[in-house]
Amino acid sequence: MEKKTMKAIVKDKRAPGATLKEVPIPEIGDQEVLIQVKATSICGTDVHIYAWDEWSQSRVNPPYVFGHEFSGIVVKKGKYVNNVEVGDHVSAETHIVCGHCPQCLTGQAHICANTQIIGVDRDGCFAEYVALPAENMWKNDPELPFDVASVQEPFGNGVHTVLAGDVAGKSVAIIGCGPIGIMAVGIAKAAGASQVIAFDLNEYRLDLAKKMGATTVVNASKENPLEVAKKLTNGHGVDVVCEMSGHPVAMNQGFKMVTNGGRVSILSLPVKPVEIDVTNDIVFKGITVQGITGRRMYETWQQVSGLLGSGQVDVKPIITHHFPLEEFEKGFDLMLQGKCGKVVLHP
Repeated sequence: MEKKTMKAIVKDKRAPGATLKEVPIPEIGDQEVLIQVKATSICGTDVHIYAWDEWSQSRVNPPYVFGHEFSGIVVKKGKYVNNVEVGDHVSAETHIVCGHCPQCLTGQAHICANTQIIGVDRDGCFAEYVALPAENMWKNDPELPFDVASVQEPFGNGVHTVLAGDVAGKSVAIIGCGPIGIMAVGIAKAAGASQVIAFDLNEYRLDLAKKMGATTVVNASKENPLEVAKKLTNGHGVDVVCEMSGHPVAMNQGFKMVTNGGRVSILSLPVKPVEIDVTNDIVFKGITVQGITGRRMYETWQQVSGLLGSGQVDVKPIITHHFPLEEFEKGFDLMLQGKCGKVVLHP
């Protein structure tokens, strides 16, 4: 008899926490595939939803299955699906886009005005199975380990942020060493940055940044980030700043440490409006400021595959913990305490 239900982590009420439940295995449409999830990793966004902060209260509608980073195997496909086959190893682009807004029509689908995000706006992958549009599938090399394949989506955020401009031969500051910040360190190094300076308050994560190739790590509670940046760049300031922290103080420091004509790319999501000295830190410096969301579809995915497949970036040091799906609370506790890199759950 065919299995009808599956284990899933459900955000079941408008309060902190989540529950492991048996739920129906999703049905698929004609242009969808059903994937058996082999590995799924916890993202900062999932932690926001789990902790039930202001952002998640305004955005998500429990009860539903959350989670959006995963790798798995296609076990069923709709009748109009021809880009993947049953048995293929896959991950997914998590932005489900409309295909007909001005952004989608001009090669900028990652900022589609009608985006639905897996595990935020619809059921996600903290489960044994997930159903998704076939066009969102990214085929993985079967040799790629499932845990590594599951972190390609956040790795893509790091790639998009770092490679949104030229970094070869330039000094790069990574502000905030959460998992994506740590990945960004390895990406900047692989892209030929002359130096990669990583800033955080968490020694555990600064140590991981060092392992990923940071030329200097700075604990901002013990050293003045601006003085360090100035000293390391002969007083000129940093060429490229990647803001991954979302903290107003750190963000301001990023704008102050960037050199005249430099670039500040912001991936972080501050929970409240941040005050920036636009006159002195943006206009008079003539800098480029970029908001980074998602991954360029599918240019970033090709860069992700290239960097991981070639071994130029090894994400293994970042994947610090593995748990069965049932022990998801341990993973979320580690994320909330900042005592981990990437946490992978196995259904």
